[in-house]
Amino acid sequence: MKAQLEPFFQPTSIAIIGASEHPASLGNAVMENMLKAGYQGQLIPVNPKYRMVKGLTCYRSVLDIPGKVDLAVIQIPAKFVPDVVDECGRAGIKALLILSAGFKEAGEKGHALLDRVLDNARKHQIRILGPNCLGIMNPNIGMNATFASRGALPGKIAFISQSGALCASILDWATEQNVGFSYFVSIGSMTDIGFHDLIEYMSTDPNTSSILIYMESLNDARKFMSAARAYARTKPILVLKSGSSEEGAKAALSHTGSLAGNDLVFDAAFKRAGMLRVEKMADLFYCAQALAMQPRPTGSRLAIITNAGGPAVLTTDYLMRKGGKIAQLSPHTMESLNELLSANWSHNNPIDILGDGTAEQFGRSLRLCLDDPEVDAVLVIFVPQAITPPDTVAWAVVQEAQHTNKPVFSSWMGEADVTKAWDILEQGSVPTFRFPESAVDVFLLMNEYAKNLEILYQTPEEVPEAFTPDRDKARQVIQDALDKGITQLGREAMTEILDAYEIPVTRVIHAATTEEALAAAEQLGYPVAVKIDSPDISHKTDVGGVVLDIHHPDSLRVTFDRVMQNARQARPEARLLGVTVETMADKRYELMIGAKHDPVFGPVLVFGMGGVAVEVFKDLQMALPPLNMALARHLVQGTRIYKLLEGYRNMPGVDLDAIYFLLIRFAYLVMDFPEIEEMDLNPFAVDEHGGMVLDARMMIRPVETGGRPYEHLVISPYPSQYSKTFQLKDGTEAILRPIRPEDEPLEARLFDYLSKETIYFRFFGYIPEVDHEFLSRFTQIDYDREMAIVAEAEVNGQRTIIGVVRIVGDNWHDGAEFAIVIADAWQHQGLGSAMADYIIQIARERGFNRLYASFLKSNTAMNRLFRAKGFAIRSEDAQTQYGELMLKENASV
Repeated sequence: MKAQLEPFFQPTSIAIIGASEHPASLGNAVMENMLKAGYQGQLIPVNPKYRMVKGLTCYRSVLDIPGKVDLAVIQIPAKFVPDVVDECGRAGIKALLILSAGFKEAGEKGHALLDRVLDNARKHQIRILGPNCLGIMNPNIGMNATFASRGALPGKIAFISQSGALCASILDWATEQNVGFSYFVSIGSMTDIGFHDLIEYMSTDPNTSSILIYMESLNDARKFMSAARAYARTKPILVLKSGSSEEGAKAALSHTGSLAGNDLVFDAAFKRAGMLRVEKMADLFYCAQALAMQPRPTGSRLAIITNAGGPAVLTTDYLMRKGGKIAQLSPHTMESLNELLSANWSHNNPIDILGDGTAEQFGRSLRLCLDDPEVDAVLVIFVPQAITPPDTVAWAVVQEAQHTNKPVFSSWMGEADVTKAWDILEQGSVPTFRFPESAVDVFLLMNEYAKNLEILYQTPEEVPEAFTPDRDKARQVIQDALDKGITQLGREAMTEILDAYEIPVTRVIHAATTEEALAAAEQLGYPVAVKIDSPDISHKTDVGGVVLDIHHPDSLRVTFDRVMQNARQARPEARLLGVTVETMADKRYELMIGAKHDPVFGPVLVFGMGGVAVEVFKDLQMALPPLNMALARHLVQGTRIYKLLEGYRNMPGVDLDAIYFLLIRFAYLVMDFPEIEEMDLNPFAVDEHGGMVLDARMMIRPVETGGRPYEHLVISPYPSQYSKTFQLKDGTEAILRPIRPEDEPLEARLFDYLSKETIYFRFFGYIPEVDHEFLSRFTQIDYDREMAIVAEAEVNGQRTIIGVVRIVGDNWHDGAEFAIVIADAWQHQGLGSAMADYIIQIARERGFNRLYASFLKSNTAMNRLFRAKGFAIRSEDAQTQYGELMLKENASV
């Protein structure tokens, strides 16, 4: 619950355990920082060695403190911390900030101490931030519970860091750059409170405009992804991630394993959650400020206005190298600039208005560029000249930038001569940079962030056809292999599994002898391919174990012997079962479709250029399952080979929709079996006539199952288990099922069946426009934290949603808000009651403690429904009532 974190960030009383007068102690540093920051709450030193610290009464123990303590800050030797945690629990303190080191990082002894700390915390239901951290700052209330050498300025950026040392340097830099913070948190070892808790808390804070994270590792990826996906659309979350896991660097048996390093998986995860990853510390703050000041760009086309050609040309070169585009100005803009500027202006973009350019010319040029539909953003570069004052140009830029939905960036180059202009630009919400290359970096990062969000909430089209995998068949193949101790599946087993998921694969026949190989070729028909068959050889080409395009029996006899001999020489210890004989596939392109189990994020999908040179070209993109058609398309479009697949020059394109659908089926295979450690379909040969898998391998391992379905995933897939049928009183058959992103057109049509009164009751007002942005919030949901059940019926031959009931869980999975709407023509048919019962059942299964809703007093139908279902109802104000249903007897309100 949010109330559990409130004492960390809005405490009215803080006990400093280990407070000291000794100049070199942490206790002294924290006390001095709190006093210097001007904390207005009650500050309570605790140390048995002192009676007074910094002029304040000092207590021997927290048990001696009269009154309530919101937060205890602990900075004492690690060996004493477990007992102090117990004392805090007995004193009723529920929030502990532990600065002390000597736990996880101190080996076996430290781990034992930490176990005792956590045992005592659980016993008293205490939340812990740390240990081994710098502390917390909330400048807006004068709180600096750290031992940093300086404090933070107040602002709207929340900063979370795993590195205490980095925090200290950031504070120094931020003060010089006049960057302020709403919260500044050193998270330490994350033994309890993690990134997801802080994202949940800070995302709902009105004083926070963006959340910045410095990350070294991640503990609970599923909760992190859920929290980030819930809020990234409305509040930017920027991440600077360092390092890569040891697991990700280990040698792997498959191409996917060796290519899909752990750091690349973090990239894919951040994009899927709508977060923005940056590579430089400065970009973390520059982007946060720019996103707070300016609208997001809708493309990468930049117009540059300047009074100095050299910096503009260098900036253009830098923009193009970084993947941006220099905007091609429209004829209208060019004509207008010709009329506005002197005859010697550059007559192109960059727009060099020359050294004597006036403030008016800067402002009107900016307006022309902002009005040009070919321009996505504008960068103004100003170099001080004797003729035009820098501050007057800054004012002109600010005036025009206030009347546009396109981002404007500035670079006033210099120092003392442009200081006043910097202040004018910053106060006018125009981000400014000492060097224009930094502005380009931020513009392109903002564009990447905007594209990530657009793709994330794009409405996916329906899959081309019905898909029902034979999971039982695939499960039997995998389990049989594990029972025999087999961890690498051979071609025959892979063919069965791929068939079960409707993934096309070439016909293959195992041959242990030359005679069997000849018979297989006769059955399949020439030409054929021959590949070594061994559970110990993963990359067959590397050992000379693949021969293609065999047209004659005599060639096949020679090939069989050569392939077997090559394998014996290259891998004498390997078990050789013979060869596989396969039909040849003459396809233009070779792709790779793969998967691996990542130690942090679980199953990860890989797509790109395939064949024997896959590790040379490394043209690969990664994604987290599950996929839909839009996400699969984005995965494919991110590769270089996509240009060829869509059709290039006189070569026809492939059926891209078929590839997207194939990726969806492949993702289900990966999701359905946590036993899959690594898998390659390489190559998947494809052309305009279709595609098929030519070779496949899978590494498996035994895993313990029995928990919730798909608990090994970090993103919950579509919960198909919640589908059932219901018959209305008039005989109409309806399917009750969870909502899907693909339902957006049906959800839009639902509003055609809602009266103005029904809309008013559901949304407490009338809706001006039912557009994609509005609908995507209802159809693209995180099934871990909310659930929406739709009633689908056939109306006039069309699939139609006639009702929706939903619950939206709070940040800590305690309660969920309830909402329901039934289309007018199907009201009073028992549908609303049935849907309410169903969602209440689902809420209980998912462990929520209570359901609640506010509704208008004039909505008598809702009042009757709530009373029938056991909701307790009370008046909120003159117009609204509040209903609450306790799902567990001991649940707290």
